[in-house]
Amino acid sequence: MRTRKLTSAESGLDAFVVTDFDDAPMSCGIVRLAPKLLVDGATWLARSQTYQFASFERKVGGASAGINAAADARAEAIAAFIEAFTPDAGSVLLDAGKGLGAGEISALRAADPRPEAAIDRAVELRRAGIVAAAELALGGLDGRTVAIEGFDAAGLELATALIGRGAHVVAISTGTGTAASAAGFDLGSLTDGFAAHRADIVNELGVDAKPGWAVFGVQADALFVGSKTGALDHNGAPHVKAGVIVPYAPMPVSAKALAMLTRTGTVVLPDFIVTGGGLAAWPAEGASAPEDLAAAAAELVTSALGEVLGAEQGPLLAACVRAEAFLLTWRSELPFGRPIA
Repeated sequence: MRTRKLTSAESGLDAFVVTDFDDAPMSCGIVRLAPKLLVDGATWLARSQTYQFASFERKVGGASAGINAAADARAEAIAAFIEAFTPDAGSVLLDAGKGLGAGEISALRAADPRPEAAIDRAVELRRAGIVAAAELALGGLDGRTVAIEGFDAAGLELATALIGRGAHVVAISTGTGTAASAAGFDLGSLTDGFAAHRADIVNELGVDAKPGWAVFGVQADALFVGSKTGALDHNGAPHVKAGVIVPYAPMPVSAKALAMLTRTGTVVLPDFIVTGGGLAAWPAEGASAPEDLAAAAAELVTSALGEVLGAEQGPLLAACVRAEAFLLTWRSELPFGRPIA
């Protein structure tokens, strides 16, 4: 693991770039912007990316970058980061993460060898893979009940896709609280409510809002989790009633929670496989891009997931073993530490 600091007294730049393998021919990950980002968290995001690439047999290392900047200095900080980072842009590929819009780092694309669709359609294809993973794990989505932790704009798009497959969204949570209804919320209410109230939507759906953590205890077939790393920890795990945990972001389940959920028979899907649909637009060397990228993203994820579902140690740990087997085909040793919060 290598961490490179990018600082400048002249511009005020305070940033860093983490690469999991300092000798990998190519590394890929995200760059985030916030007033204070910790390198430690970034190292685990890079590790998660490494395991994702390995899960789909790509000889690519994980990366993660951070720009520390206040809101009133973001434009200058982004420009300074791009200028300082450019020499690495061909070997370290970064997509926009939290706090950044894709357009704000578009200058990095000049040195990016990936197909345009791998960047422009990344969010859509990731979502297609997540929905397909849930459908496989549940044996279909029609009539199934789902809860979404960390409901935001991306959560609304996820809800739209799930409802389109016949699922019932029976609970959502935001930073404000949790709204739950056994009958489910219709898409119109979720769409209009979020547009008008954002995180306060939970107070506008005609039910009594409960604390944010209450979403973990909702009776549902599947619980979608991913608001942050370790969102579902040992405090929330004892309350979980859902049979399947579907991650929609890296490492949302802590190690302690995983152990507790495994003992109770709750299936925790591997986040680094479930969120890998975007790789459908970045074909492995020698392969051509499929015509239907959304269908390809679903197939890519479900094919890998199908190999670990039903494993005795649980699909997340089985997926780690699977990824490590590929890593050892091009690395002399494994990186220290699995990507579990």
